[in-house]
Amino acid sequence: MFNNIPPITRNIIIINIVVFIISYIFPQLYNTLSAYYPFSPNFRSWQIITHMFMHGGLMHILFNMLTLWSFGPILEQSLGERKYLILYFVSGLGAFFLFNLWNFIEIQQITSSLESLGLNAAEIYKKAAIGYTGDMNISATTEEGKELSQSLYNALRTPMVGASGAIFGVIAAFATLYPDSKIGIMFIPVPVKVKYLLPILLVISIYLGVSGNVGGIAHFAHVGGAIVGFLLALIWKKHLYRFR
Repeated sequence: MFNNIPPITRNIIIINIVVFIISYIFPQLYNTLSAYYPFSPNFRSWQIITHMFMHGGLMHILFNMLTLWSFGPILEQSLGERKYLILYFVSGLGAFFLFNLWNFIEIQQITSSLESLGLNAAEIYKKAAIGYTGDMNISATTEEGKELSQSLYNALRTPMVGASGAIFGVIAAFATLYPDSKIGIMFIPVPVKVKYLLPILLVISIYLGVSGNVGGIAHFAHVGGAIVGFLLALIWKKHLYRFR
């Protein structure tokens, strides 16, 4: 099966599977390799890349790798290995950037609200560090202060994981280069052109991200990855020999 997949797509899938297995055996790697908010005490520079190979569970990695297997090979052969690799990782970086830009806006709002209540956000930053063993009591005494403190604490300790942003970049590039291609979707009885499907997915992602109904999913990461994938494919499209 793997022998029929082009080398870059094949190696990305293999690395993801290997990292998933290793992180399952050594769960402490989850905190080390997942991507935390850049101003969190848990953030490390390498997480910008390593988070793309981390996944929250079996269904998460299974869905991502099946999607990459579906769209990646055609793009790898039409773009070439170098551009395809650039597409994948730059889309992942775009996902990280947009997700954390939204995080920054939300965390600044929480911080301002805490300060208006006379509370110091630095207290929460200190206690949010993975491995912190000091006093976990906070100075907030009102319900509003406690809720805001908990929200900030959760934001600083909840990492971004998965290849979804990079894969949304691959999907967006595919939709840009092959807009009339039809794909089958579960629960939809007829194939749908990818040029219609992608905007629908993005609108849903933006709505869920803005509304706060995230369900543990980094919706803005999907949007960030898709934007980068679209822009790169648009730049390359004029000079591309399309594989058919």
